[in-house]
Amino acid sequence: MLEKIIPNVAAHPERFFNGLLETFIMTIWAGAISFVLGLLIGVAITVTKKGAILENKPVFQVLDKLINLFRSVPFIILLTGVMPLSRLIMGTAIGVQGAIVPLIFGTVPFFSRQVEAALAEVDGGLVEAALSMGLAPFDIIFRVYLKESVGPIVRGTMITTVSLIGLTAMAGAVGAGGLGNYAIMYGHDRNQLDVTWVTIAVLVIVVNLIQWAGNKIVKKSKH
Repeated sequence: MLEKIIPNVAAHPERFFNGLLETFIMTIWAGAISFVLGLLIGVAITVTKKGAILENKPVFQVLDKLINLFRSVPFIILLTGVMPLSRLIMGTAIGVQGAIVPLIFGTVPFFSRQVEAALAEVDGGLVEAALSMGLAPFDIIFRVYLKESVGPIVRGTMITTVSLIGLTAMAGAVGAGGLGNYAIMYGHDRNQLDVTWVTIAVLVIVVNLIQWAGNKIVKKSKH
């Protein structure tokens, strides 16, 4: 049955599963590192802006401008722009390992803004109450900002993860591996349409599963 519906995929299933595995590897590694860095930068921007608990104009301006800079660069250009850094850190600028660094550079600024937006939803009255109680700034960050914005941060994480999966597919255009490379090399270059449609179907399923899991976590965080 499969050989009739998706003959080219069924003929070489190892290509598909290898691409799927590479996509998961890039998403997990780049996603985990981007989550930590993006969370730290998002919090830093929030607490150092004017009138915030750790107001620091130079720090805020530097972080804000860096985020805007990297967000303004198209990812396909960023892929080639950070190749020297990829070689320095990962030892290579190609393949799955070579894609990790540009994926992080493409994801961290986006997630930082998601975190900043999530923390902005925290009621200012709670922050003022915490200050009047004598809580230290770092206590306010953990006990007020982060605790009260779990739901929005989870939503931002899911949005960022979906975006990251899209970036991994784009990275396939320059030989980074993954489903993007699989769809381009076989689906596009060899005109094997079943490869393209299977790749699309799998990505749609993965994205919907991520969205479903995120919605479940958000609902639980509200109780």
